[in-house]
Amino acid sequence: MADLVPIPIAPIVHAALDDLEDEARGYVAASRSPATMRAYASDWRAFTTWCDNHAVTALPADPTTVALYMTDLARTAKTATIRRRMSSISVAHQVAGLASPTADILVRSTWSGIRRTNGVAQIAKNALLTDDIRAMVETLPESLIGRRDACLILLGFASALRRSELVALDVAEVTETNDGLVITVNRSKTDQEGEGRQIGIPYGSHPITCPVRTYRAWIEASEIDTGALFRPIDRHGRLGAERLSDRAVAIVVKRTAQAVGLDPNLVAGHSLRSGMATSAARAGATEAEIMSQTGHKSLPVLRRYIRRGSLFRDNAAAMLGL
Repeated sequence: MADLVPIPIAPIVHAALDDLEDEARGYVAASRSPATMRAYASDWRAFTTWCDNHAVTALPADPTTVALYMTDLARTAKTATIRRRMSSISVAHQVAGLASPTADILVRSTWSGIRRTNGVAQIAKNALLTDDIRAMVETLPESLIGRRDACLILLGFASALRRSELVALDVAEVTETNDGLVITVNRSKTDQEGEGRQIGIPYGSHPITCPVRTYRAWIEASEIDTGALFRPIDRHGRLGAERLSDRAVAIVVKRTAQAVGLDPNLVAGHSLRSGMATSAARAGATEAEIMSQTGHKSLPVLRRYIRRGSLFRDNAAAMLGL
């Protein structure tokens, strides 16, 4: 949070408490995930740059300044982006011990008008369904990078992990059992306290698309026995020691989807997660079963994933006798 504004912990007179002050600052900074902190910091830099360019104060920001900033953003930015920028401005003020200008009636009215005018619907990427996944994996070569990409796609699809969770996996967090794989997720977007959860990955019916067999093939080919499960591979086929980035998941998915004739602009890393939920719904899985795998806490959020899956399966119009 220090990247946004200084954390307002009052100076301690007694030197003996200096260490506690430093620890307190650390806990405040750890109250949100690193990804969230990076997003806040990026948004705050964008806002302060805009304020500098227009000779106005960013902290504390006048409600009129924020309203004008949002209006300027609305010319080109998505509604979701404006919402996130507002949140970052609010957090920056709260951390500094200041009242948030986003609570002002002028800002709230401007926000309401932007939503009514520009709409709030986000353009979602297409879900990759089971047939898509099968076709994609079949195009991959029997090379080191091919085995990694197959494991990444199939494990990502079957587990419904977010791409950040997928690349955060260590070998020690994946255990082979007689029934399949058990993945231990120690922390996720909806589990900031680190309680953790376990996900079961059963054997597949087809060897080429079985996530368990594909995982085993990747481990044997890469000879990874500790540390990050998914790692970069250079153009000479050499395996890196560092962790694969979450952006690389999207690159792998787009590249492999394009190989089977799908539009890479319409898919992303998230297409694996939404595809699992949609495919499972089409196959008759209950919402509770899908939520157990995806880790969703909210039914409305889950239903946005599986709406395509049940759009025609449970359709009242099909009962009209037309």
